[in-house]
Amino acid sequence: MTAPGAARDSAAAPQTIFQCRAYLRLWGARVAGVSGGQMLMVAIGWQMYELTGSAWDLGLVGLLQFLPSLALMLVAGHVVDRHHRARIVALCLALQGGVAVVLALTPAQGAAGLEGRTVLLSLSVVLGAVKAFQWPAQSALVPLLVPKALLPRALAFSSVGLQGAIIAGPAIGGFVFVAGAHAVYATCAALFAVAMGLCLTIRHPPPPKAEPASLDTLLAGVRFIRSHPVVLGAISLDLFAVLLGGATALLPIYAKDILHVGPWGMGLLRAAPAVGALIMSLVLTRWAIQRSTGPKLFAAVAVYGAATVVFGVSGEFWLSMLALGITGAADMVSIVVRQTLVQLETPDAMRGRVSAVNSVFIGASNQLGEFQSGAAAAAIGPVGAVVVGGVGSIAVALTWWRWFPQLARRDRLLEAASAPCAR
Repeated sequence: MTAPGAARDSAAAPQTIFQCRAYLRLWGARVAGVSGGQMLMVAIGWQMYELTGSAWDLGLVGLLQFLPSLALMLVAGHVVDRHHRARIVALCLALQGGVAVVLALTPAQGAAGLEGRTVLLSLSVVLGAVKAFQWPAQSALVPLLVPKALLPRALAFSSVGLQGAIIAGPAIGGFVFVAGAHAVYATCAALFAVAMGLCLTIRHPPPPKAEPASLDTLLAGVRFIRSHPVVLGAISLDLFAVLLGGATALLPIYAKDILHVGPWGMGLLRAAPAVGALIMSLVLTRWAIQRSTGPKLFAAVAVYGAATVVFGVSGEFWLSMLALGITGAADMVSIVVRQTLVQLETPDAMRGRVSAVNSVFIGASNQLGEFQSGAAAAAIGPVGAVVVGGVGSIAVALTWWRWFPQLARRDRLLEAASAPCAR
């Protein structure tokens, strides 16, 4: 589906992403929404660990967000391909704001033991179900708002805002938490409301007329990814590298028991990967990846694993922050390459379904990765869990280099193209 006015001469195509007003509104909505989401997860994670002191329960928060995404993957993708994508994102943001309001008003923050634990885990399931629709809708929306030639820079600039929000959200959330969990949740609700309002102003071409739901149409995204080895290799590489190497769920343990820095320190630790990712996003916005795409991707994953090992064995706050920053910078290279490949090689009529499958891979690497970290930490301790995971990420990079030679040899990321953007 082309943007309105696509038939005009290519000279009308925008030269920069800042000429695409609808894209900029989406960018603002994502910054506000991600800030609220990050603050929400900081509060839930710290509150859960205060209530139970259990690494297993920290992992469960991630698992219970991932499972609904897996269960709803096929349905969510079909919905995104049939309905107005910006409105789907707005509805998802409204529902997350509702969760924040419930948490702000519930006595869970003052509860102890099973009652508070049950509230937090139950709402984690709700958040997972909402994100099952939000993630593919957001991903499939961006290519409708910018021309293809600007897509790599648009994705990198989106990451600038995303990482800025990930930096500010946890840090602010950690400090606001001093006033109580209810203050954090109220702030989150306000941010989700702003994000929803921006999404409701976005106009974009209607989705193509999709076929009625059937098993065949629901599975179309899965078949597409399986038939494209470069896309499959890129998203599965990211999946297993982050699944093994992620240490986000264990940050409350590191902050409280290993580095002894409290909730403010946990907020800074959670923000550290975003600092590295933000710097790399700025670099990629200015100098988009053009050549040696595959080798750069695999090198980034190996660096990610090595930095994770350093974080795992570090007992110094500054070194831990530096190592996490490097993981964020390395992961950003993988994110931009993967998202660009997926969006450019997928027809618009299938972007929702392909993005839904991709979002499950992302969710598996993040939410399921948090569960894996929590379970491993419960078995062999937090330090052992992080170190083994980092080594595993390096092993995945070496294995995928042999399994996906087309991806390893990939040179150019995309060919130039011109078209107007949505307004």
